[in-house]
Amino acid sequence: MPQPASAAPRRLPAAIWALGFVSLLMDISSEMIHSLLPVFMVTVLGTSMWAVGLIEGAAEATALVVKVFSGVLSDYWGKRKPLAVLGYGLGAASKPLFALATTSGMVLAARLIDRVGKGMRGAPRDALVADLAPSGMRGAAFGLRQSLDTVGAFVGPLLAMGLMLLWANDFRAIFWVAMVPGFMAVALLLFGVQEPERAQAPRGTPRVNPISQANLRRLSTPYWRVVAIGAVFTLARFSEAFLLLRALQGGLPVAYTPLVLIGMNIVYALGAYPFGKLSDAVSHRTLLAWGLVVLIAADIVLASGSSLGWIAAGVVLWGLHMAMTQGLLATMVADTAPPDLRGTAFGFFNLVSGLAMLLASTVAGVLWDQLGAPATFLAGALFSLLAMALLWWWRRAPPSV
Repeated sequence: MPQPASAAPRRLPAAIWALGFVSLLMDISSEMIHSLLPVFMVTVLGTSMWAVGLIEGAAEATALVVKVFSGVLSDYWGKRKPLAVLGYGLGAASKPLFALATTSGMVLAARLIDRVGKGMRGAPRDALVADLAPSGMRGAAFGLRQSLDTVGAFVGPLLAMGLMLLWANDFRAIFWVAMVPGFMAVALLLFGVQEPERAQAPRGTPRVNPISQANLRRLSTPYWRVVAIGAVFTLARFSEAFLLLRALQGGLPVAYTPLVLIGMNIVYALGAYPFGKLSDAVSHRTLLAWGLVVLIAADIVLASGSSLGWIAAGVVLWGLHMAMTQGLLATMVADTAPPDLRGTAFGFFNLVSGLAMLLASTVAGVLWDQLGAPATFLAGALFSLLAMALLWWWRRAPPSV
């Protein structure tokens, strides 16, 4: 007989918390570098804005494209954790390369290795969160992991800023320090997370190709609608490197540029879990539409003025829209995909989003160079409006979408 409602789990499993702290540690490591990297490239290596956009777009797109292969492999193999460990390991191993970089090409190579690691771990980790989450708490599970991840995303820049002040803008020394939390994340995942049995194929069961024609047909129309919305959304949300450069343009001293990501990620971290819980109780489409409204407001504010007051307001709005939408999109993918194809579903979602990220960041860099910063942010607002139009067009879609 089914269990009574009172027997339903009231707390998220410890493994969800452990995965959140793994993300927290790796984000501290990554953001200590990424919060300084655009400024390092422009002021130390003499990189153009166009090249910054291309490097950022290529790096993020690489991560998202690799996710399709790791997601399919995790479904075929029936295991998530080994691929996640390999991905986090590559991320940690890439950190010394940033400290050694003397050209933009070397930075690009380091970014690609780092993002291959991110792509390797992304889809299996998200599928593992979905496997571990109790029924009716999936939005909360993704929100918690995203919230802890984002705590790392503001602690990392905070440490970077403190060390920049302490060590007289010594970028390379800070890049070396970033290795430590990266390897701590790998150790926690290796020894602190146990994969659930239901994520593994029973012994002796023939392995099925997750991307066979029959299995791809099981990815329903609501799922592909989520993929399309995610792609257009990514076009609107280009690399956050441009937030850092906008603040630098507004007169923020180099040592204080990590404050941009600190502020954005504090808002993001505080909002991700509450909005994740809210997504378990309200229409996903409605909540996503409000997230797009906030993103449009952020773009308009950032396009309207270059003073630090305008930039601070835009950064807060940017963090709020991230809190409202990033865990939500992951929940929407998990809800519209069959359990045994979740890795593949996250992989295809991120493949399409990766191509959109490459296009978005490249276009953002070109617009900045040719027409100025306001054009970059106004283009983001226009893509947000396009995403809202798609949501309106699909207003008769099932409520789960």
